[in-house]
Amino acid sequence: MARTFMKIVRFFRRPRVLDTALVVVISLPAAIGMVSMIVQNEALTALGAAHFLVGALFLLMRRGRPVLVAGLVTVLDVVGIATQLVIVTNVPSAIAYYSVGRYTGGRTTVITSAAGFVLYATAMELFWRVQGGAQGGWLAALFAVAVPVGIGQLVRLRTELNERGRREATEAAVRAERRRIARELHDVVAHHITVINALVGGARATLPPEHDVTRSALESAEQTARQAMSEMRRLLDVLRADGNEGPDAATGVGAKRLPALIKEAESAGLPAGLAVIGEPVELPATVDHAVYRIVQEALTNTRKHAVSARASVRLAYEPAAVEVEVIDDGLAKESGAPGFGLGGMAERVALCGGRLSTGPRPGGGFRVHARIPLEKS
Repeated sequence: MARTFMKIVRFFRRPRVLDTALVVVISLPAAIGMVSMIVQNEALTALGAAHFLVGALFLLMRRGRPVLVAGLVTVLDVVGIATQLVIVTNVPSAIAYYSVGRYTGGRTTVITSAAGFVLYATAMELFWRVQGGAQGGWLAALFAVAVPVGIGQLVRLRTELNERGRREATEAAVRAERRRIARELHDVVAHHITVINALVGGARATLPPEHDVTRSALESAEQTARQAMSEMRRLLDVLRADGNEGPDAATGVGAKRLPALIKEAESAGLPAGLAVIGEPVELPATVDHAVYRIVQEALTNTRKHAVSARASVRLAYEPAAVEVEVIDDGLAKESGAPGFGLGGMAERVALCGGRLSTGPRPGGGFRVHARIPLEKS
């Protein structure tokens, strides 16, 4: 029941569907009234209802062409005021000018609003007096244009501020993830450089005295390795100072800890399973860390952003690559700010030379798939 309801809500949140539903809702009473007036031979009232229906139909274009829709509705209203079909503006005109404020900005909004105000004010001042009505048509015109445009501008500004905040938060999260990845790479590279340095030193110590050229080359290699380690430590100090956070204890994570991670997810309320395909091999440290982090982040996202979900993790060892896939069958929540884990996954996979694909599944749920190549020894 809940899934069906959420699917209906998602369907009606589509812009074209929402606009069509809006037009149908505001047009249905007018259409019924027009038919009723025709039956009762009330021609003028029926024309007024038809006037409303035509204005409502223009709203189907309000997102893509808000200025055109506002112009058409304004001309229609002015003709209606001149022919006494209507006295003041109606719902379609309010929605049209709201759309101008919502989907346009700057000079376009000002010019369109000013033109609409002049046309409405002129029509109301002229034809209200001719019809013996009250004065103050310009004030009614100002209210009819300024209020919906102002509301549209406020909604537009709020949306832009939210988008900017999400974009800045995403960029900050990506920068933080890069710092964490750099620290992991430091751990890996530092280990290998240290091993190389020890091996070179051992080889140099065992050389016979007459191999001066080889000894000199090995001494240069040792010096280069020590220099590389020193520069890498300085870079790590800069990263830690910039991040304002402790070092990432990434050396304790990897593909071997995935069963424990699955159990943690289950204890947190997310049913999950793990399938390992192929013969497990010792993965390079960066790849090992990336596999663990991808699964960890995908399961976290499922818990945070899906309803009634079950997750399935597949880890496949191939001769030249390793694949990791996390899928769920949950229904995405409509509320809540989007997370930033996908950006971190993409950064990790890219640094390992792999490919990452993410997105909704055709049958419902979400899929995260990464393929990372392995260097042949």
